[in-house]
Amino acid sequence: MRTSAVAAASGYSAQQVLDLEALGVIPAAERAPNGYRRFSDAHVRALRAYRELAHAVGPVDARHAMREIRLTAPGPGAAVVGGLHARLNGERERALAARRALAAVRAEAATDAEPVDADSMTITELSHALGVKASTLRFWEKAGLVAPERVTTRAGTARRYPLAAIREARVTAALRAGGHRIPDVREAVAALRGLGDVSRSLAALDAHLDALTRRTLALLRAGALLAEIIESGPGPAGFISGEHGSIPLLTSISDASQNPPGSSVT
Repeated sequence: MRTSAVAAASGYSAQQVLDLEALGVIPAAERAPNGYRRFSDAHVRALRAYRELAHAVGPVDARHAMREIRLTAPGPGAAVVGGLHARLNGERERALAARRALAAVRAEAATDAEPVDADSMTITELSHALGVKASTLRFWEKAGLVAPERVTTRAGTARRYPLAAIREARVTAALRAGGHRIPDVREAVAALRGLGDVSRSLAALDAHLDALTRRTLALLRAGALLAEIIESGPGPAGFISGEHGSIPLLTSISDASQNPPGSSVT
């Protein structure tokens, strides 16, 4: 199969096929006596698997995964795919925890209005707004649930609660009132912190969860193709251009700057 044929069958351009071959995503093509590359159906399957994998975990991690799968025995290769599923599931669990936290805040009526970006509160103001003691807020801070700022005053230092800390306190108050244990609340707060701006609205979190569903389905579609690659066993240790031996999965993303998402080999 010529380069143009494998490109048409895989949905990539001829140049992308050559780039992915050079990166080790697919095995090096055989060479005909005239020097032209000879590809096979196995190359098409590998390219299709990579396309789905790149959608699921991003092109950089997909490239590392494809190289690892091709250079290791079936057991470690299967573990690579299992790890990718676990990682996506972890992202989903964190997003769901953040959604539960936001939903709990929306359901509680401790404050009359949503805070705005310019808002900040003292510990006394926040304790009154939430209906909890100041000592409770200090305990939540010690437990890592709320992160107020420290400001200098004439008397020394004092806690100030900016918008993010107010949100964390509201989440904590709502979940604790609902019977959640401190470790559960800590997980929800950590999820909100990790998601950043996505955590500001339920709609944004729902969109994030929808995207995770699409990525998970892409990984499932890649699964059958990856299984064929894994079952075929590792290729020659030096088939990756300029490299020898196994490449640890996801230990480096140094090629991200050279081939970012949306580049010619995604």
